[in-house]
Amino acid sequence: MKNTHQKPTDIIADFIIKTKASDILPDIYTHAKVAFLDWLGVTLAGKNEPLVKKLLNYSDLMGGHEQATVLWHGIKKNMAHAALINGAASHALDYDDMLMAIPGHPAVMNFPALLAISEYKECSGLEFLTAFLIGFKVGAVIGGCTGLDHYLKGWHATSTIGHLTAAAVCCRILKLNKIQTLNALGIAGTQASGLRCSFGTMCKPFHPGKAAEAGLASTLLASDGFTGANDVLEAPNGFFQALTGKINQEKIDTLGKTWEIEDLSQKYHASCGGTHSSIEASRSILKDNNIIPTDIESIKVFSSEGGISAAGKPDPQTGLEGKFSIRYCVANALLNSDTGIQAFTDSRVNNPQVKKLMEKITVSADKDVCLLATRVEFITSDGQLYTKTFDIEKDLPNLEERKNKVKLKFTDLCEPALGNSKTNLIIEDVFALEKIKNIKDLVRKL
Repeated sequence: MKNTHQKPTDIIADFIIKTKASDILPDIYTHAKVAFLDWLGVTLAGKNEPLVKKLLNYSDLMGGHEQATVLWHGIKKNMAHAALINGAASHALDYDDMLMAIPGHPAVMNFPALLAISEYKECSGLEFLTAFLIGFKVGAVIGGCTGLDHYLKGWHATSTIGHLTAAAVCCRILKLNKIQTLNALGIAGTQASGLRCSFGTMCKPFHPGKAAEAGLASTLLASDGFTGANDVLEAPNGFFQALTGKINQEKIDTLGKTWEIEDLSQKYHASCGGTHSSIEASRSILKDNNIIPTDIESIKVFSSEGGISAAGKPDPQTGLEGKFSIRYCVANALLNSDTGIQAFTDSRVNNPQVKKLMEKITVSADKDVCLLATRVEFITSDGQLYTKTFDIEKDLPNLEERKNKVKLKFTDLCEPALGNSKTNLIIEDVFALEKIKNIKDLVRKL
């Protein structure tokens, strides 16, 4: 889609409108289905979190038409509120996927708005998957233009870029024309916000919910002729200038050629992505060298500046804060087999044994460590040094292994609530989603 005479926002709008389902290879669709199953699972796991209850109370107060389903609650709200609540629930446990090209969480940026509007418009499974992949790619391209500086400056990219990707998926479902699509991106872009100082509070999961709500609303407004900046990304005082970014033509030229979803990383620990490489490296040292935790004299974790910025809370006091503490996550992983949602309760974070091991752990920035990678050094009581480097961005499972791991994760999260039969039926339906004529047929089971 290379066209150096077009502006980036214009090129992205063309990509949203003109991409055909047949342009996308079957394996790419399979990746999308894996992402959707993972999102459904973490949404169920987060459905009873206190922040979700408060958003349900807010929606009850505001009222509105029953248009789209609040997942796993058996109720309907208006589209905007369904997107808001599902988006927040799916990010509440920080157990959802991530993509460093953004850097952010693509599923919670896209599926909440997409599912709400697709259910309301009674779209097919194929239309749903295609729209997701288009929004996913738009997010990767915009993330390639904003770069890591956007995140390091304090912006939560899942929210800021999420406003635009949520609009992109909704534009595709509503089949908006070029000027309407440009307006929708402009309306969404001017609302983009989300500050990383909110990490560890209810506002972090609120961010993707709000992005979904705003992206959906922007699209509906644009469909009715509401106007916005048609060059919202590259304009003077636009998204890139205001929120730290610049035109990256190389990234823009990949539209329609690559999809980046192969680089999506699902989580198998219910904590911030900045903790995962440290968990994996530490467990590997322990297992490979038959070390027991009481033999550990000290642990040094060397992370990137970005990793520490996201997950460097030194002394968490609550389960929520523990998700953003490399020290806690490493100590818990070495002492306990469980790094899922039960690892992030207030009592677990304040466990005396965990606190004692945390005292032996130091976390430092190392300029030679990239993004979410880490280097961990153990010194044991006999003076031996053990070192392991790990990078969750690069050590990704292949598609079949990923598919099986996400099925197991979904089963672990959902089977206690749904039972074996219903859990397996949903898995089957998701992996046959391109054959479903009306997305409502699946949503009724959720």
